Amino acid sequence: MSNVIRMKNAAFYAYHGAFEDEQNLGGKFEFDVDLYCDLSAAAESDSLAKTVDYEKVYAFIRQTVLQKKYYLLEALANTIGKGLITEFNALQRVVVRVRKPHPPVKGVIDYVEVEISQER
Repeated sequence: MSNVIRMKNAAFYAYHGAFEDEQNLGGKFEFDVDLYCDLSAAAESDSLAKTVDYEKVYAFIRQTVLQKKYYLLEALANTIGKGLITEFNALQRVVVRVRKPHPPVKGVIDYVEVEISQER
């Protein structure tokens, strides 16, 4: 399917990480999602009811990110991907990217990113 809605760089302050300091102090997390669905009905009708409401997608991601602490970015991305596929029936495929800027490694790094793909 070639139709996609992309949401880039949604950012939240949250408390995810494998180390106690990360879970207690928190940090910034960034999210991109690619929402694969048939957009032809929405394009023809100009109707929000015939597409995926990205404001609702954002609210779902925000709730998922803030409701629970995760040790791994992989688990967080997977939970978001599975949840989006379940919550939004029009979605055929979802790609979720989670970035953690300046992770606690012994060196200089801009960010670590995990990408998870889920299909219906």
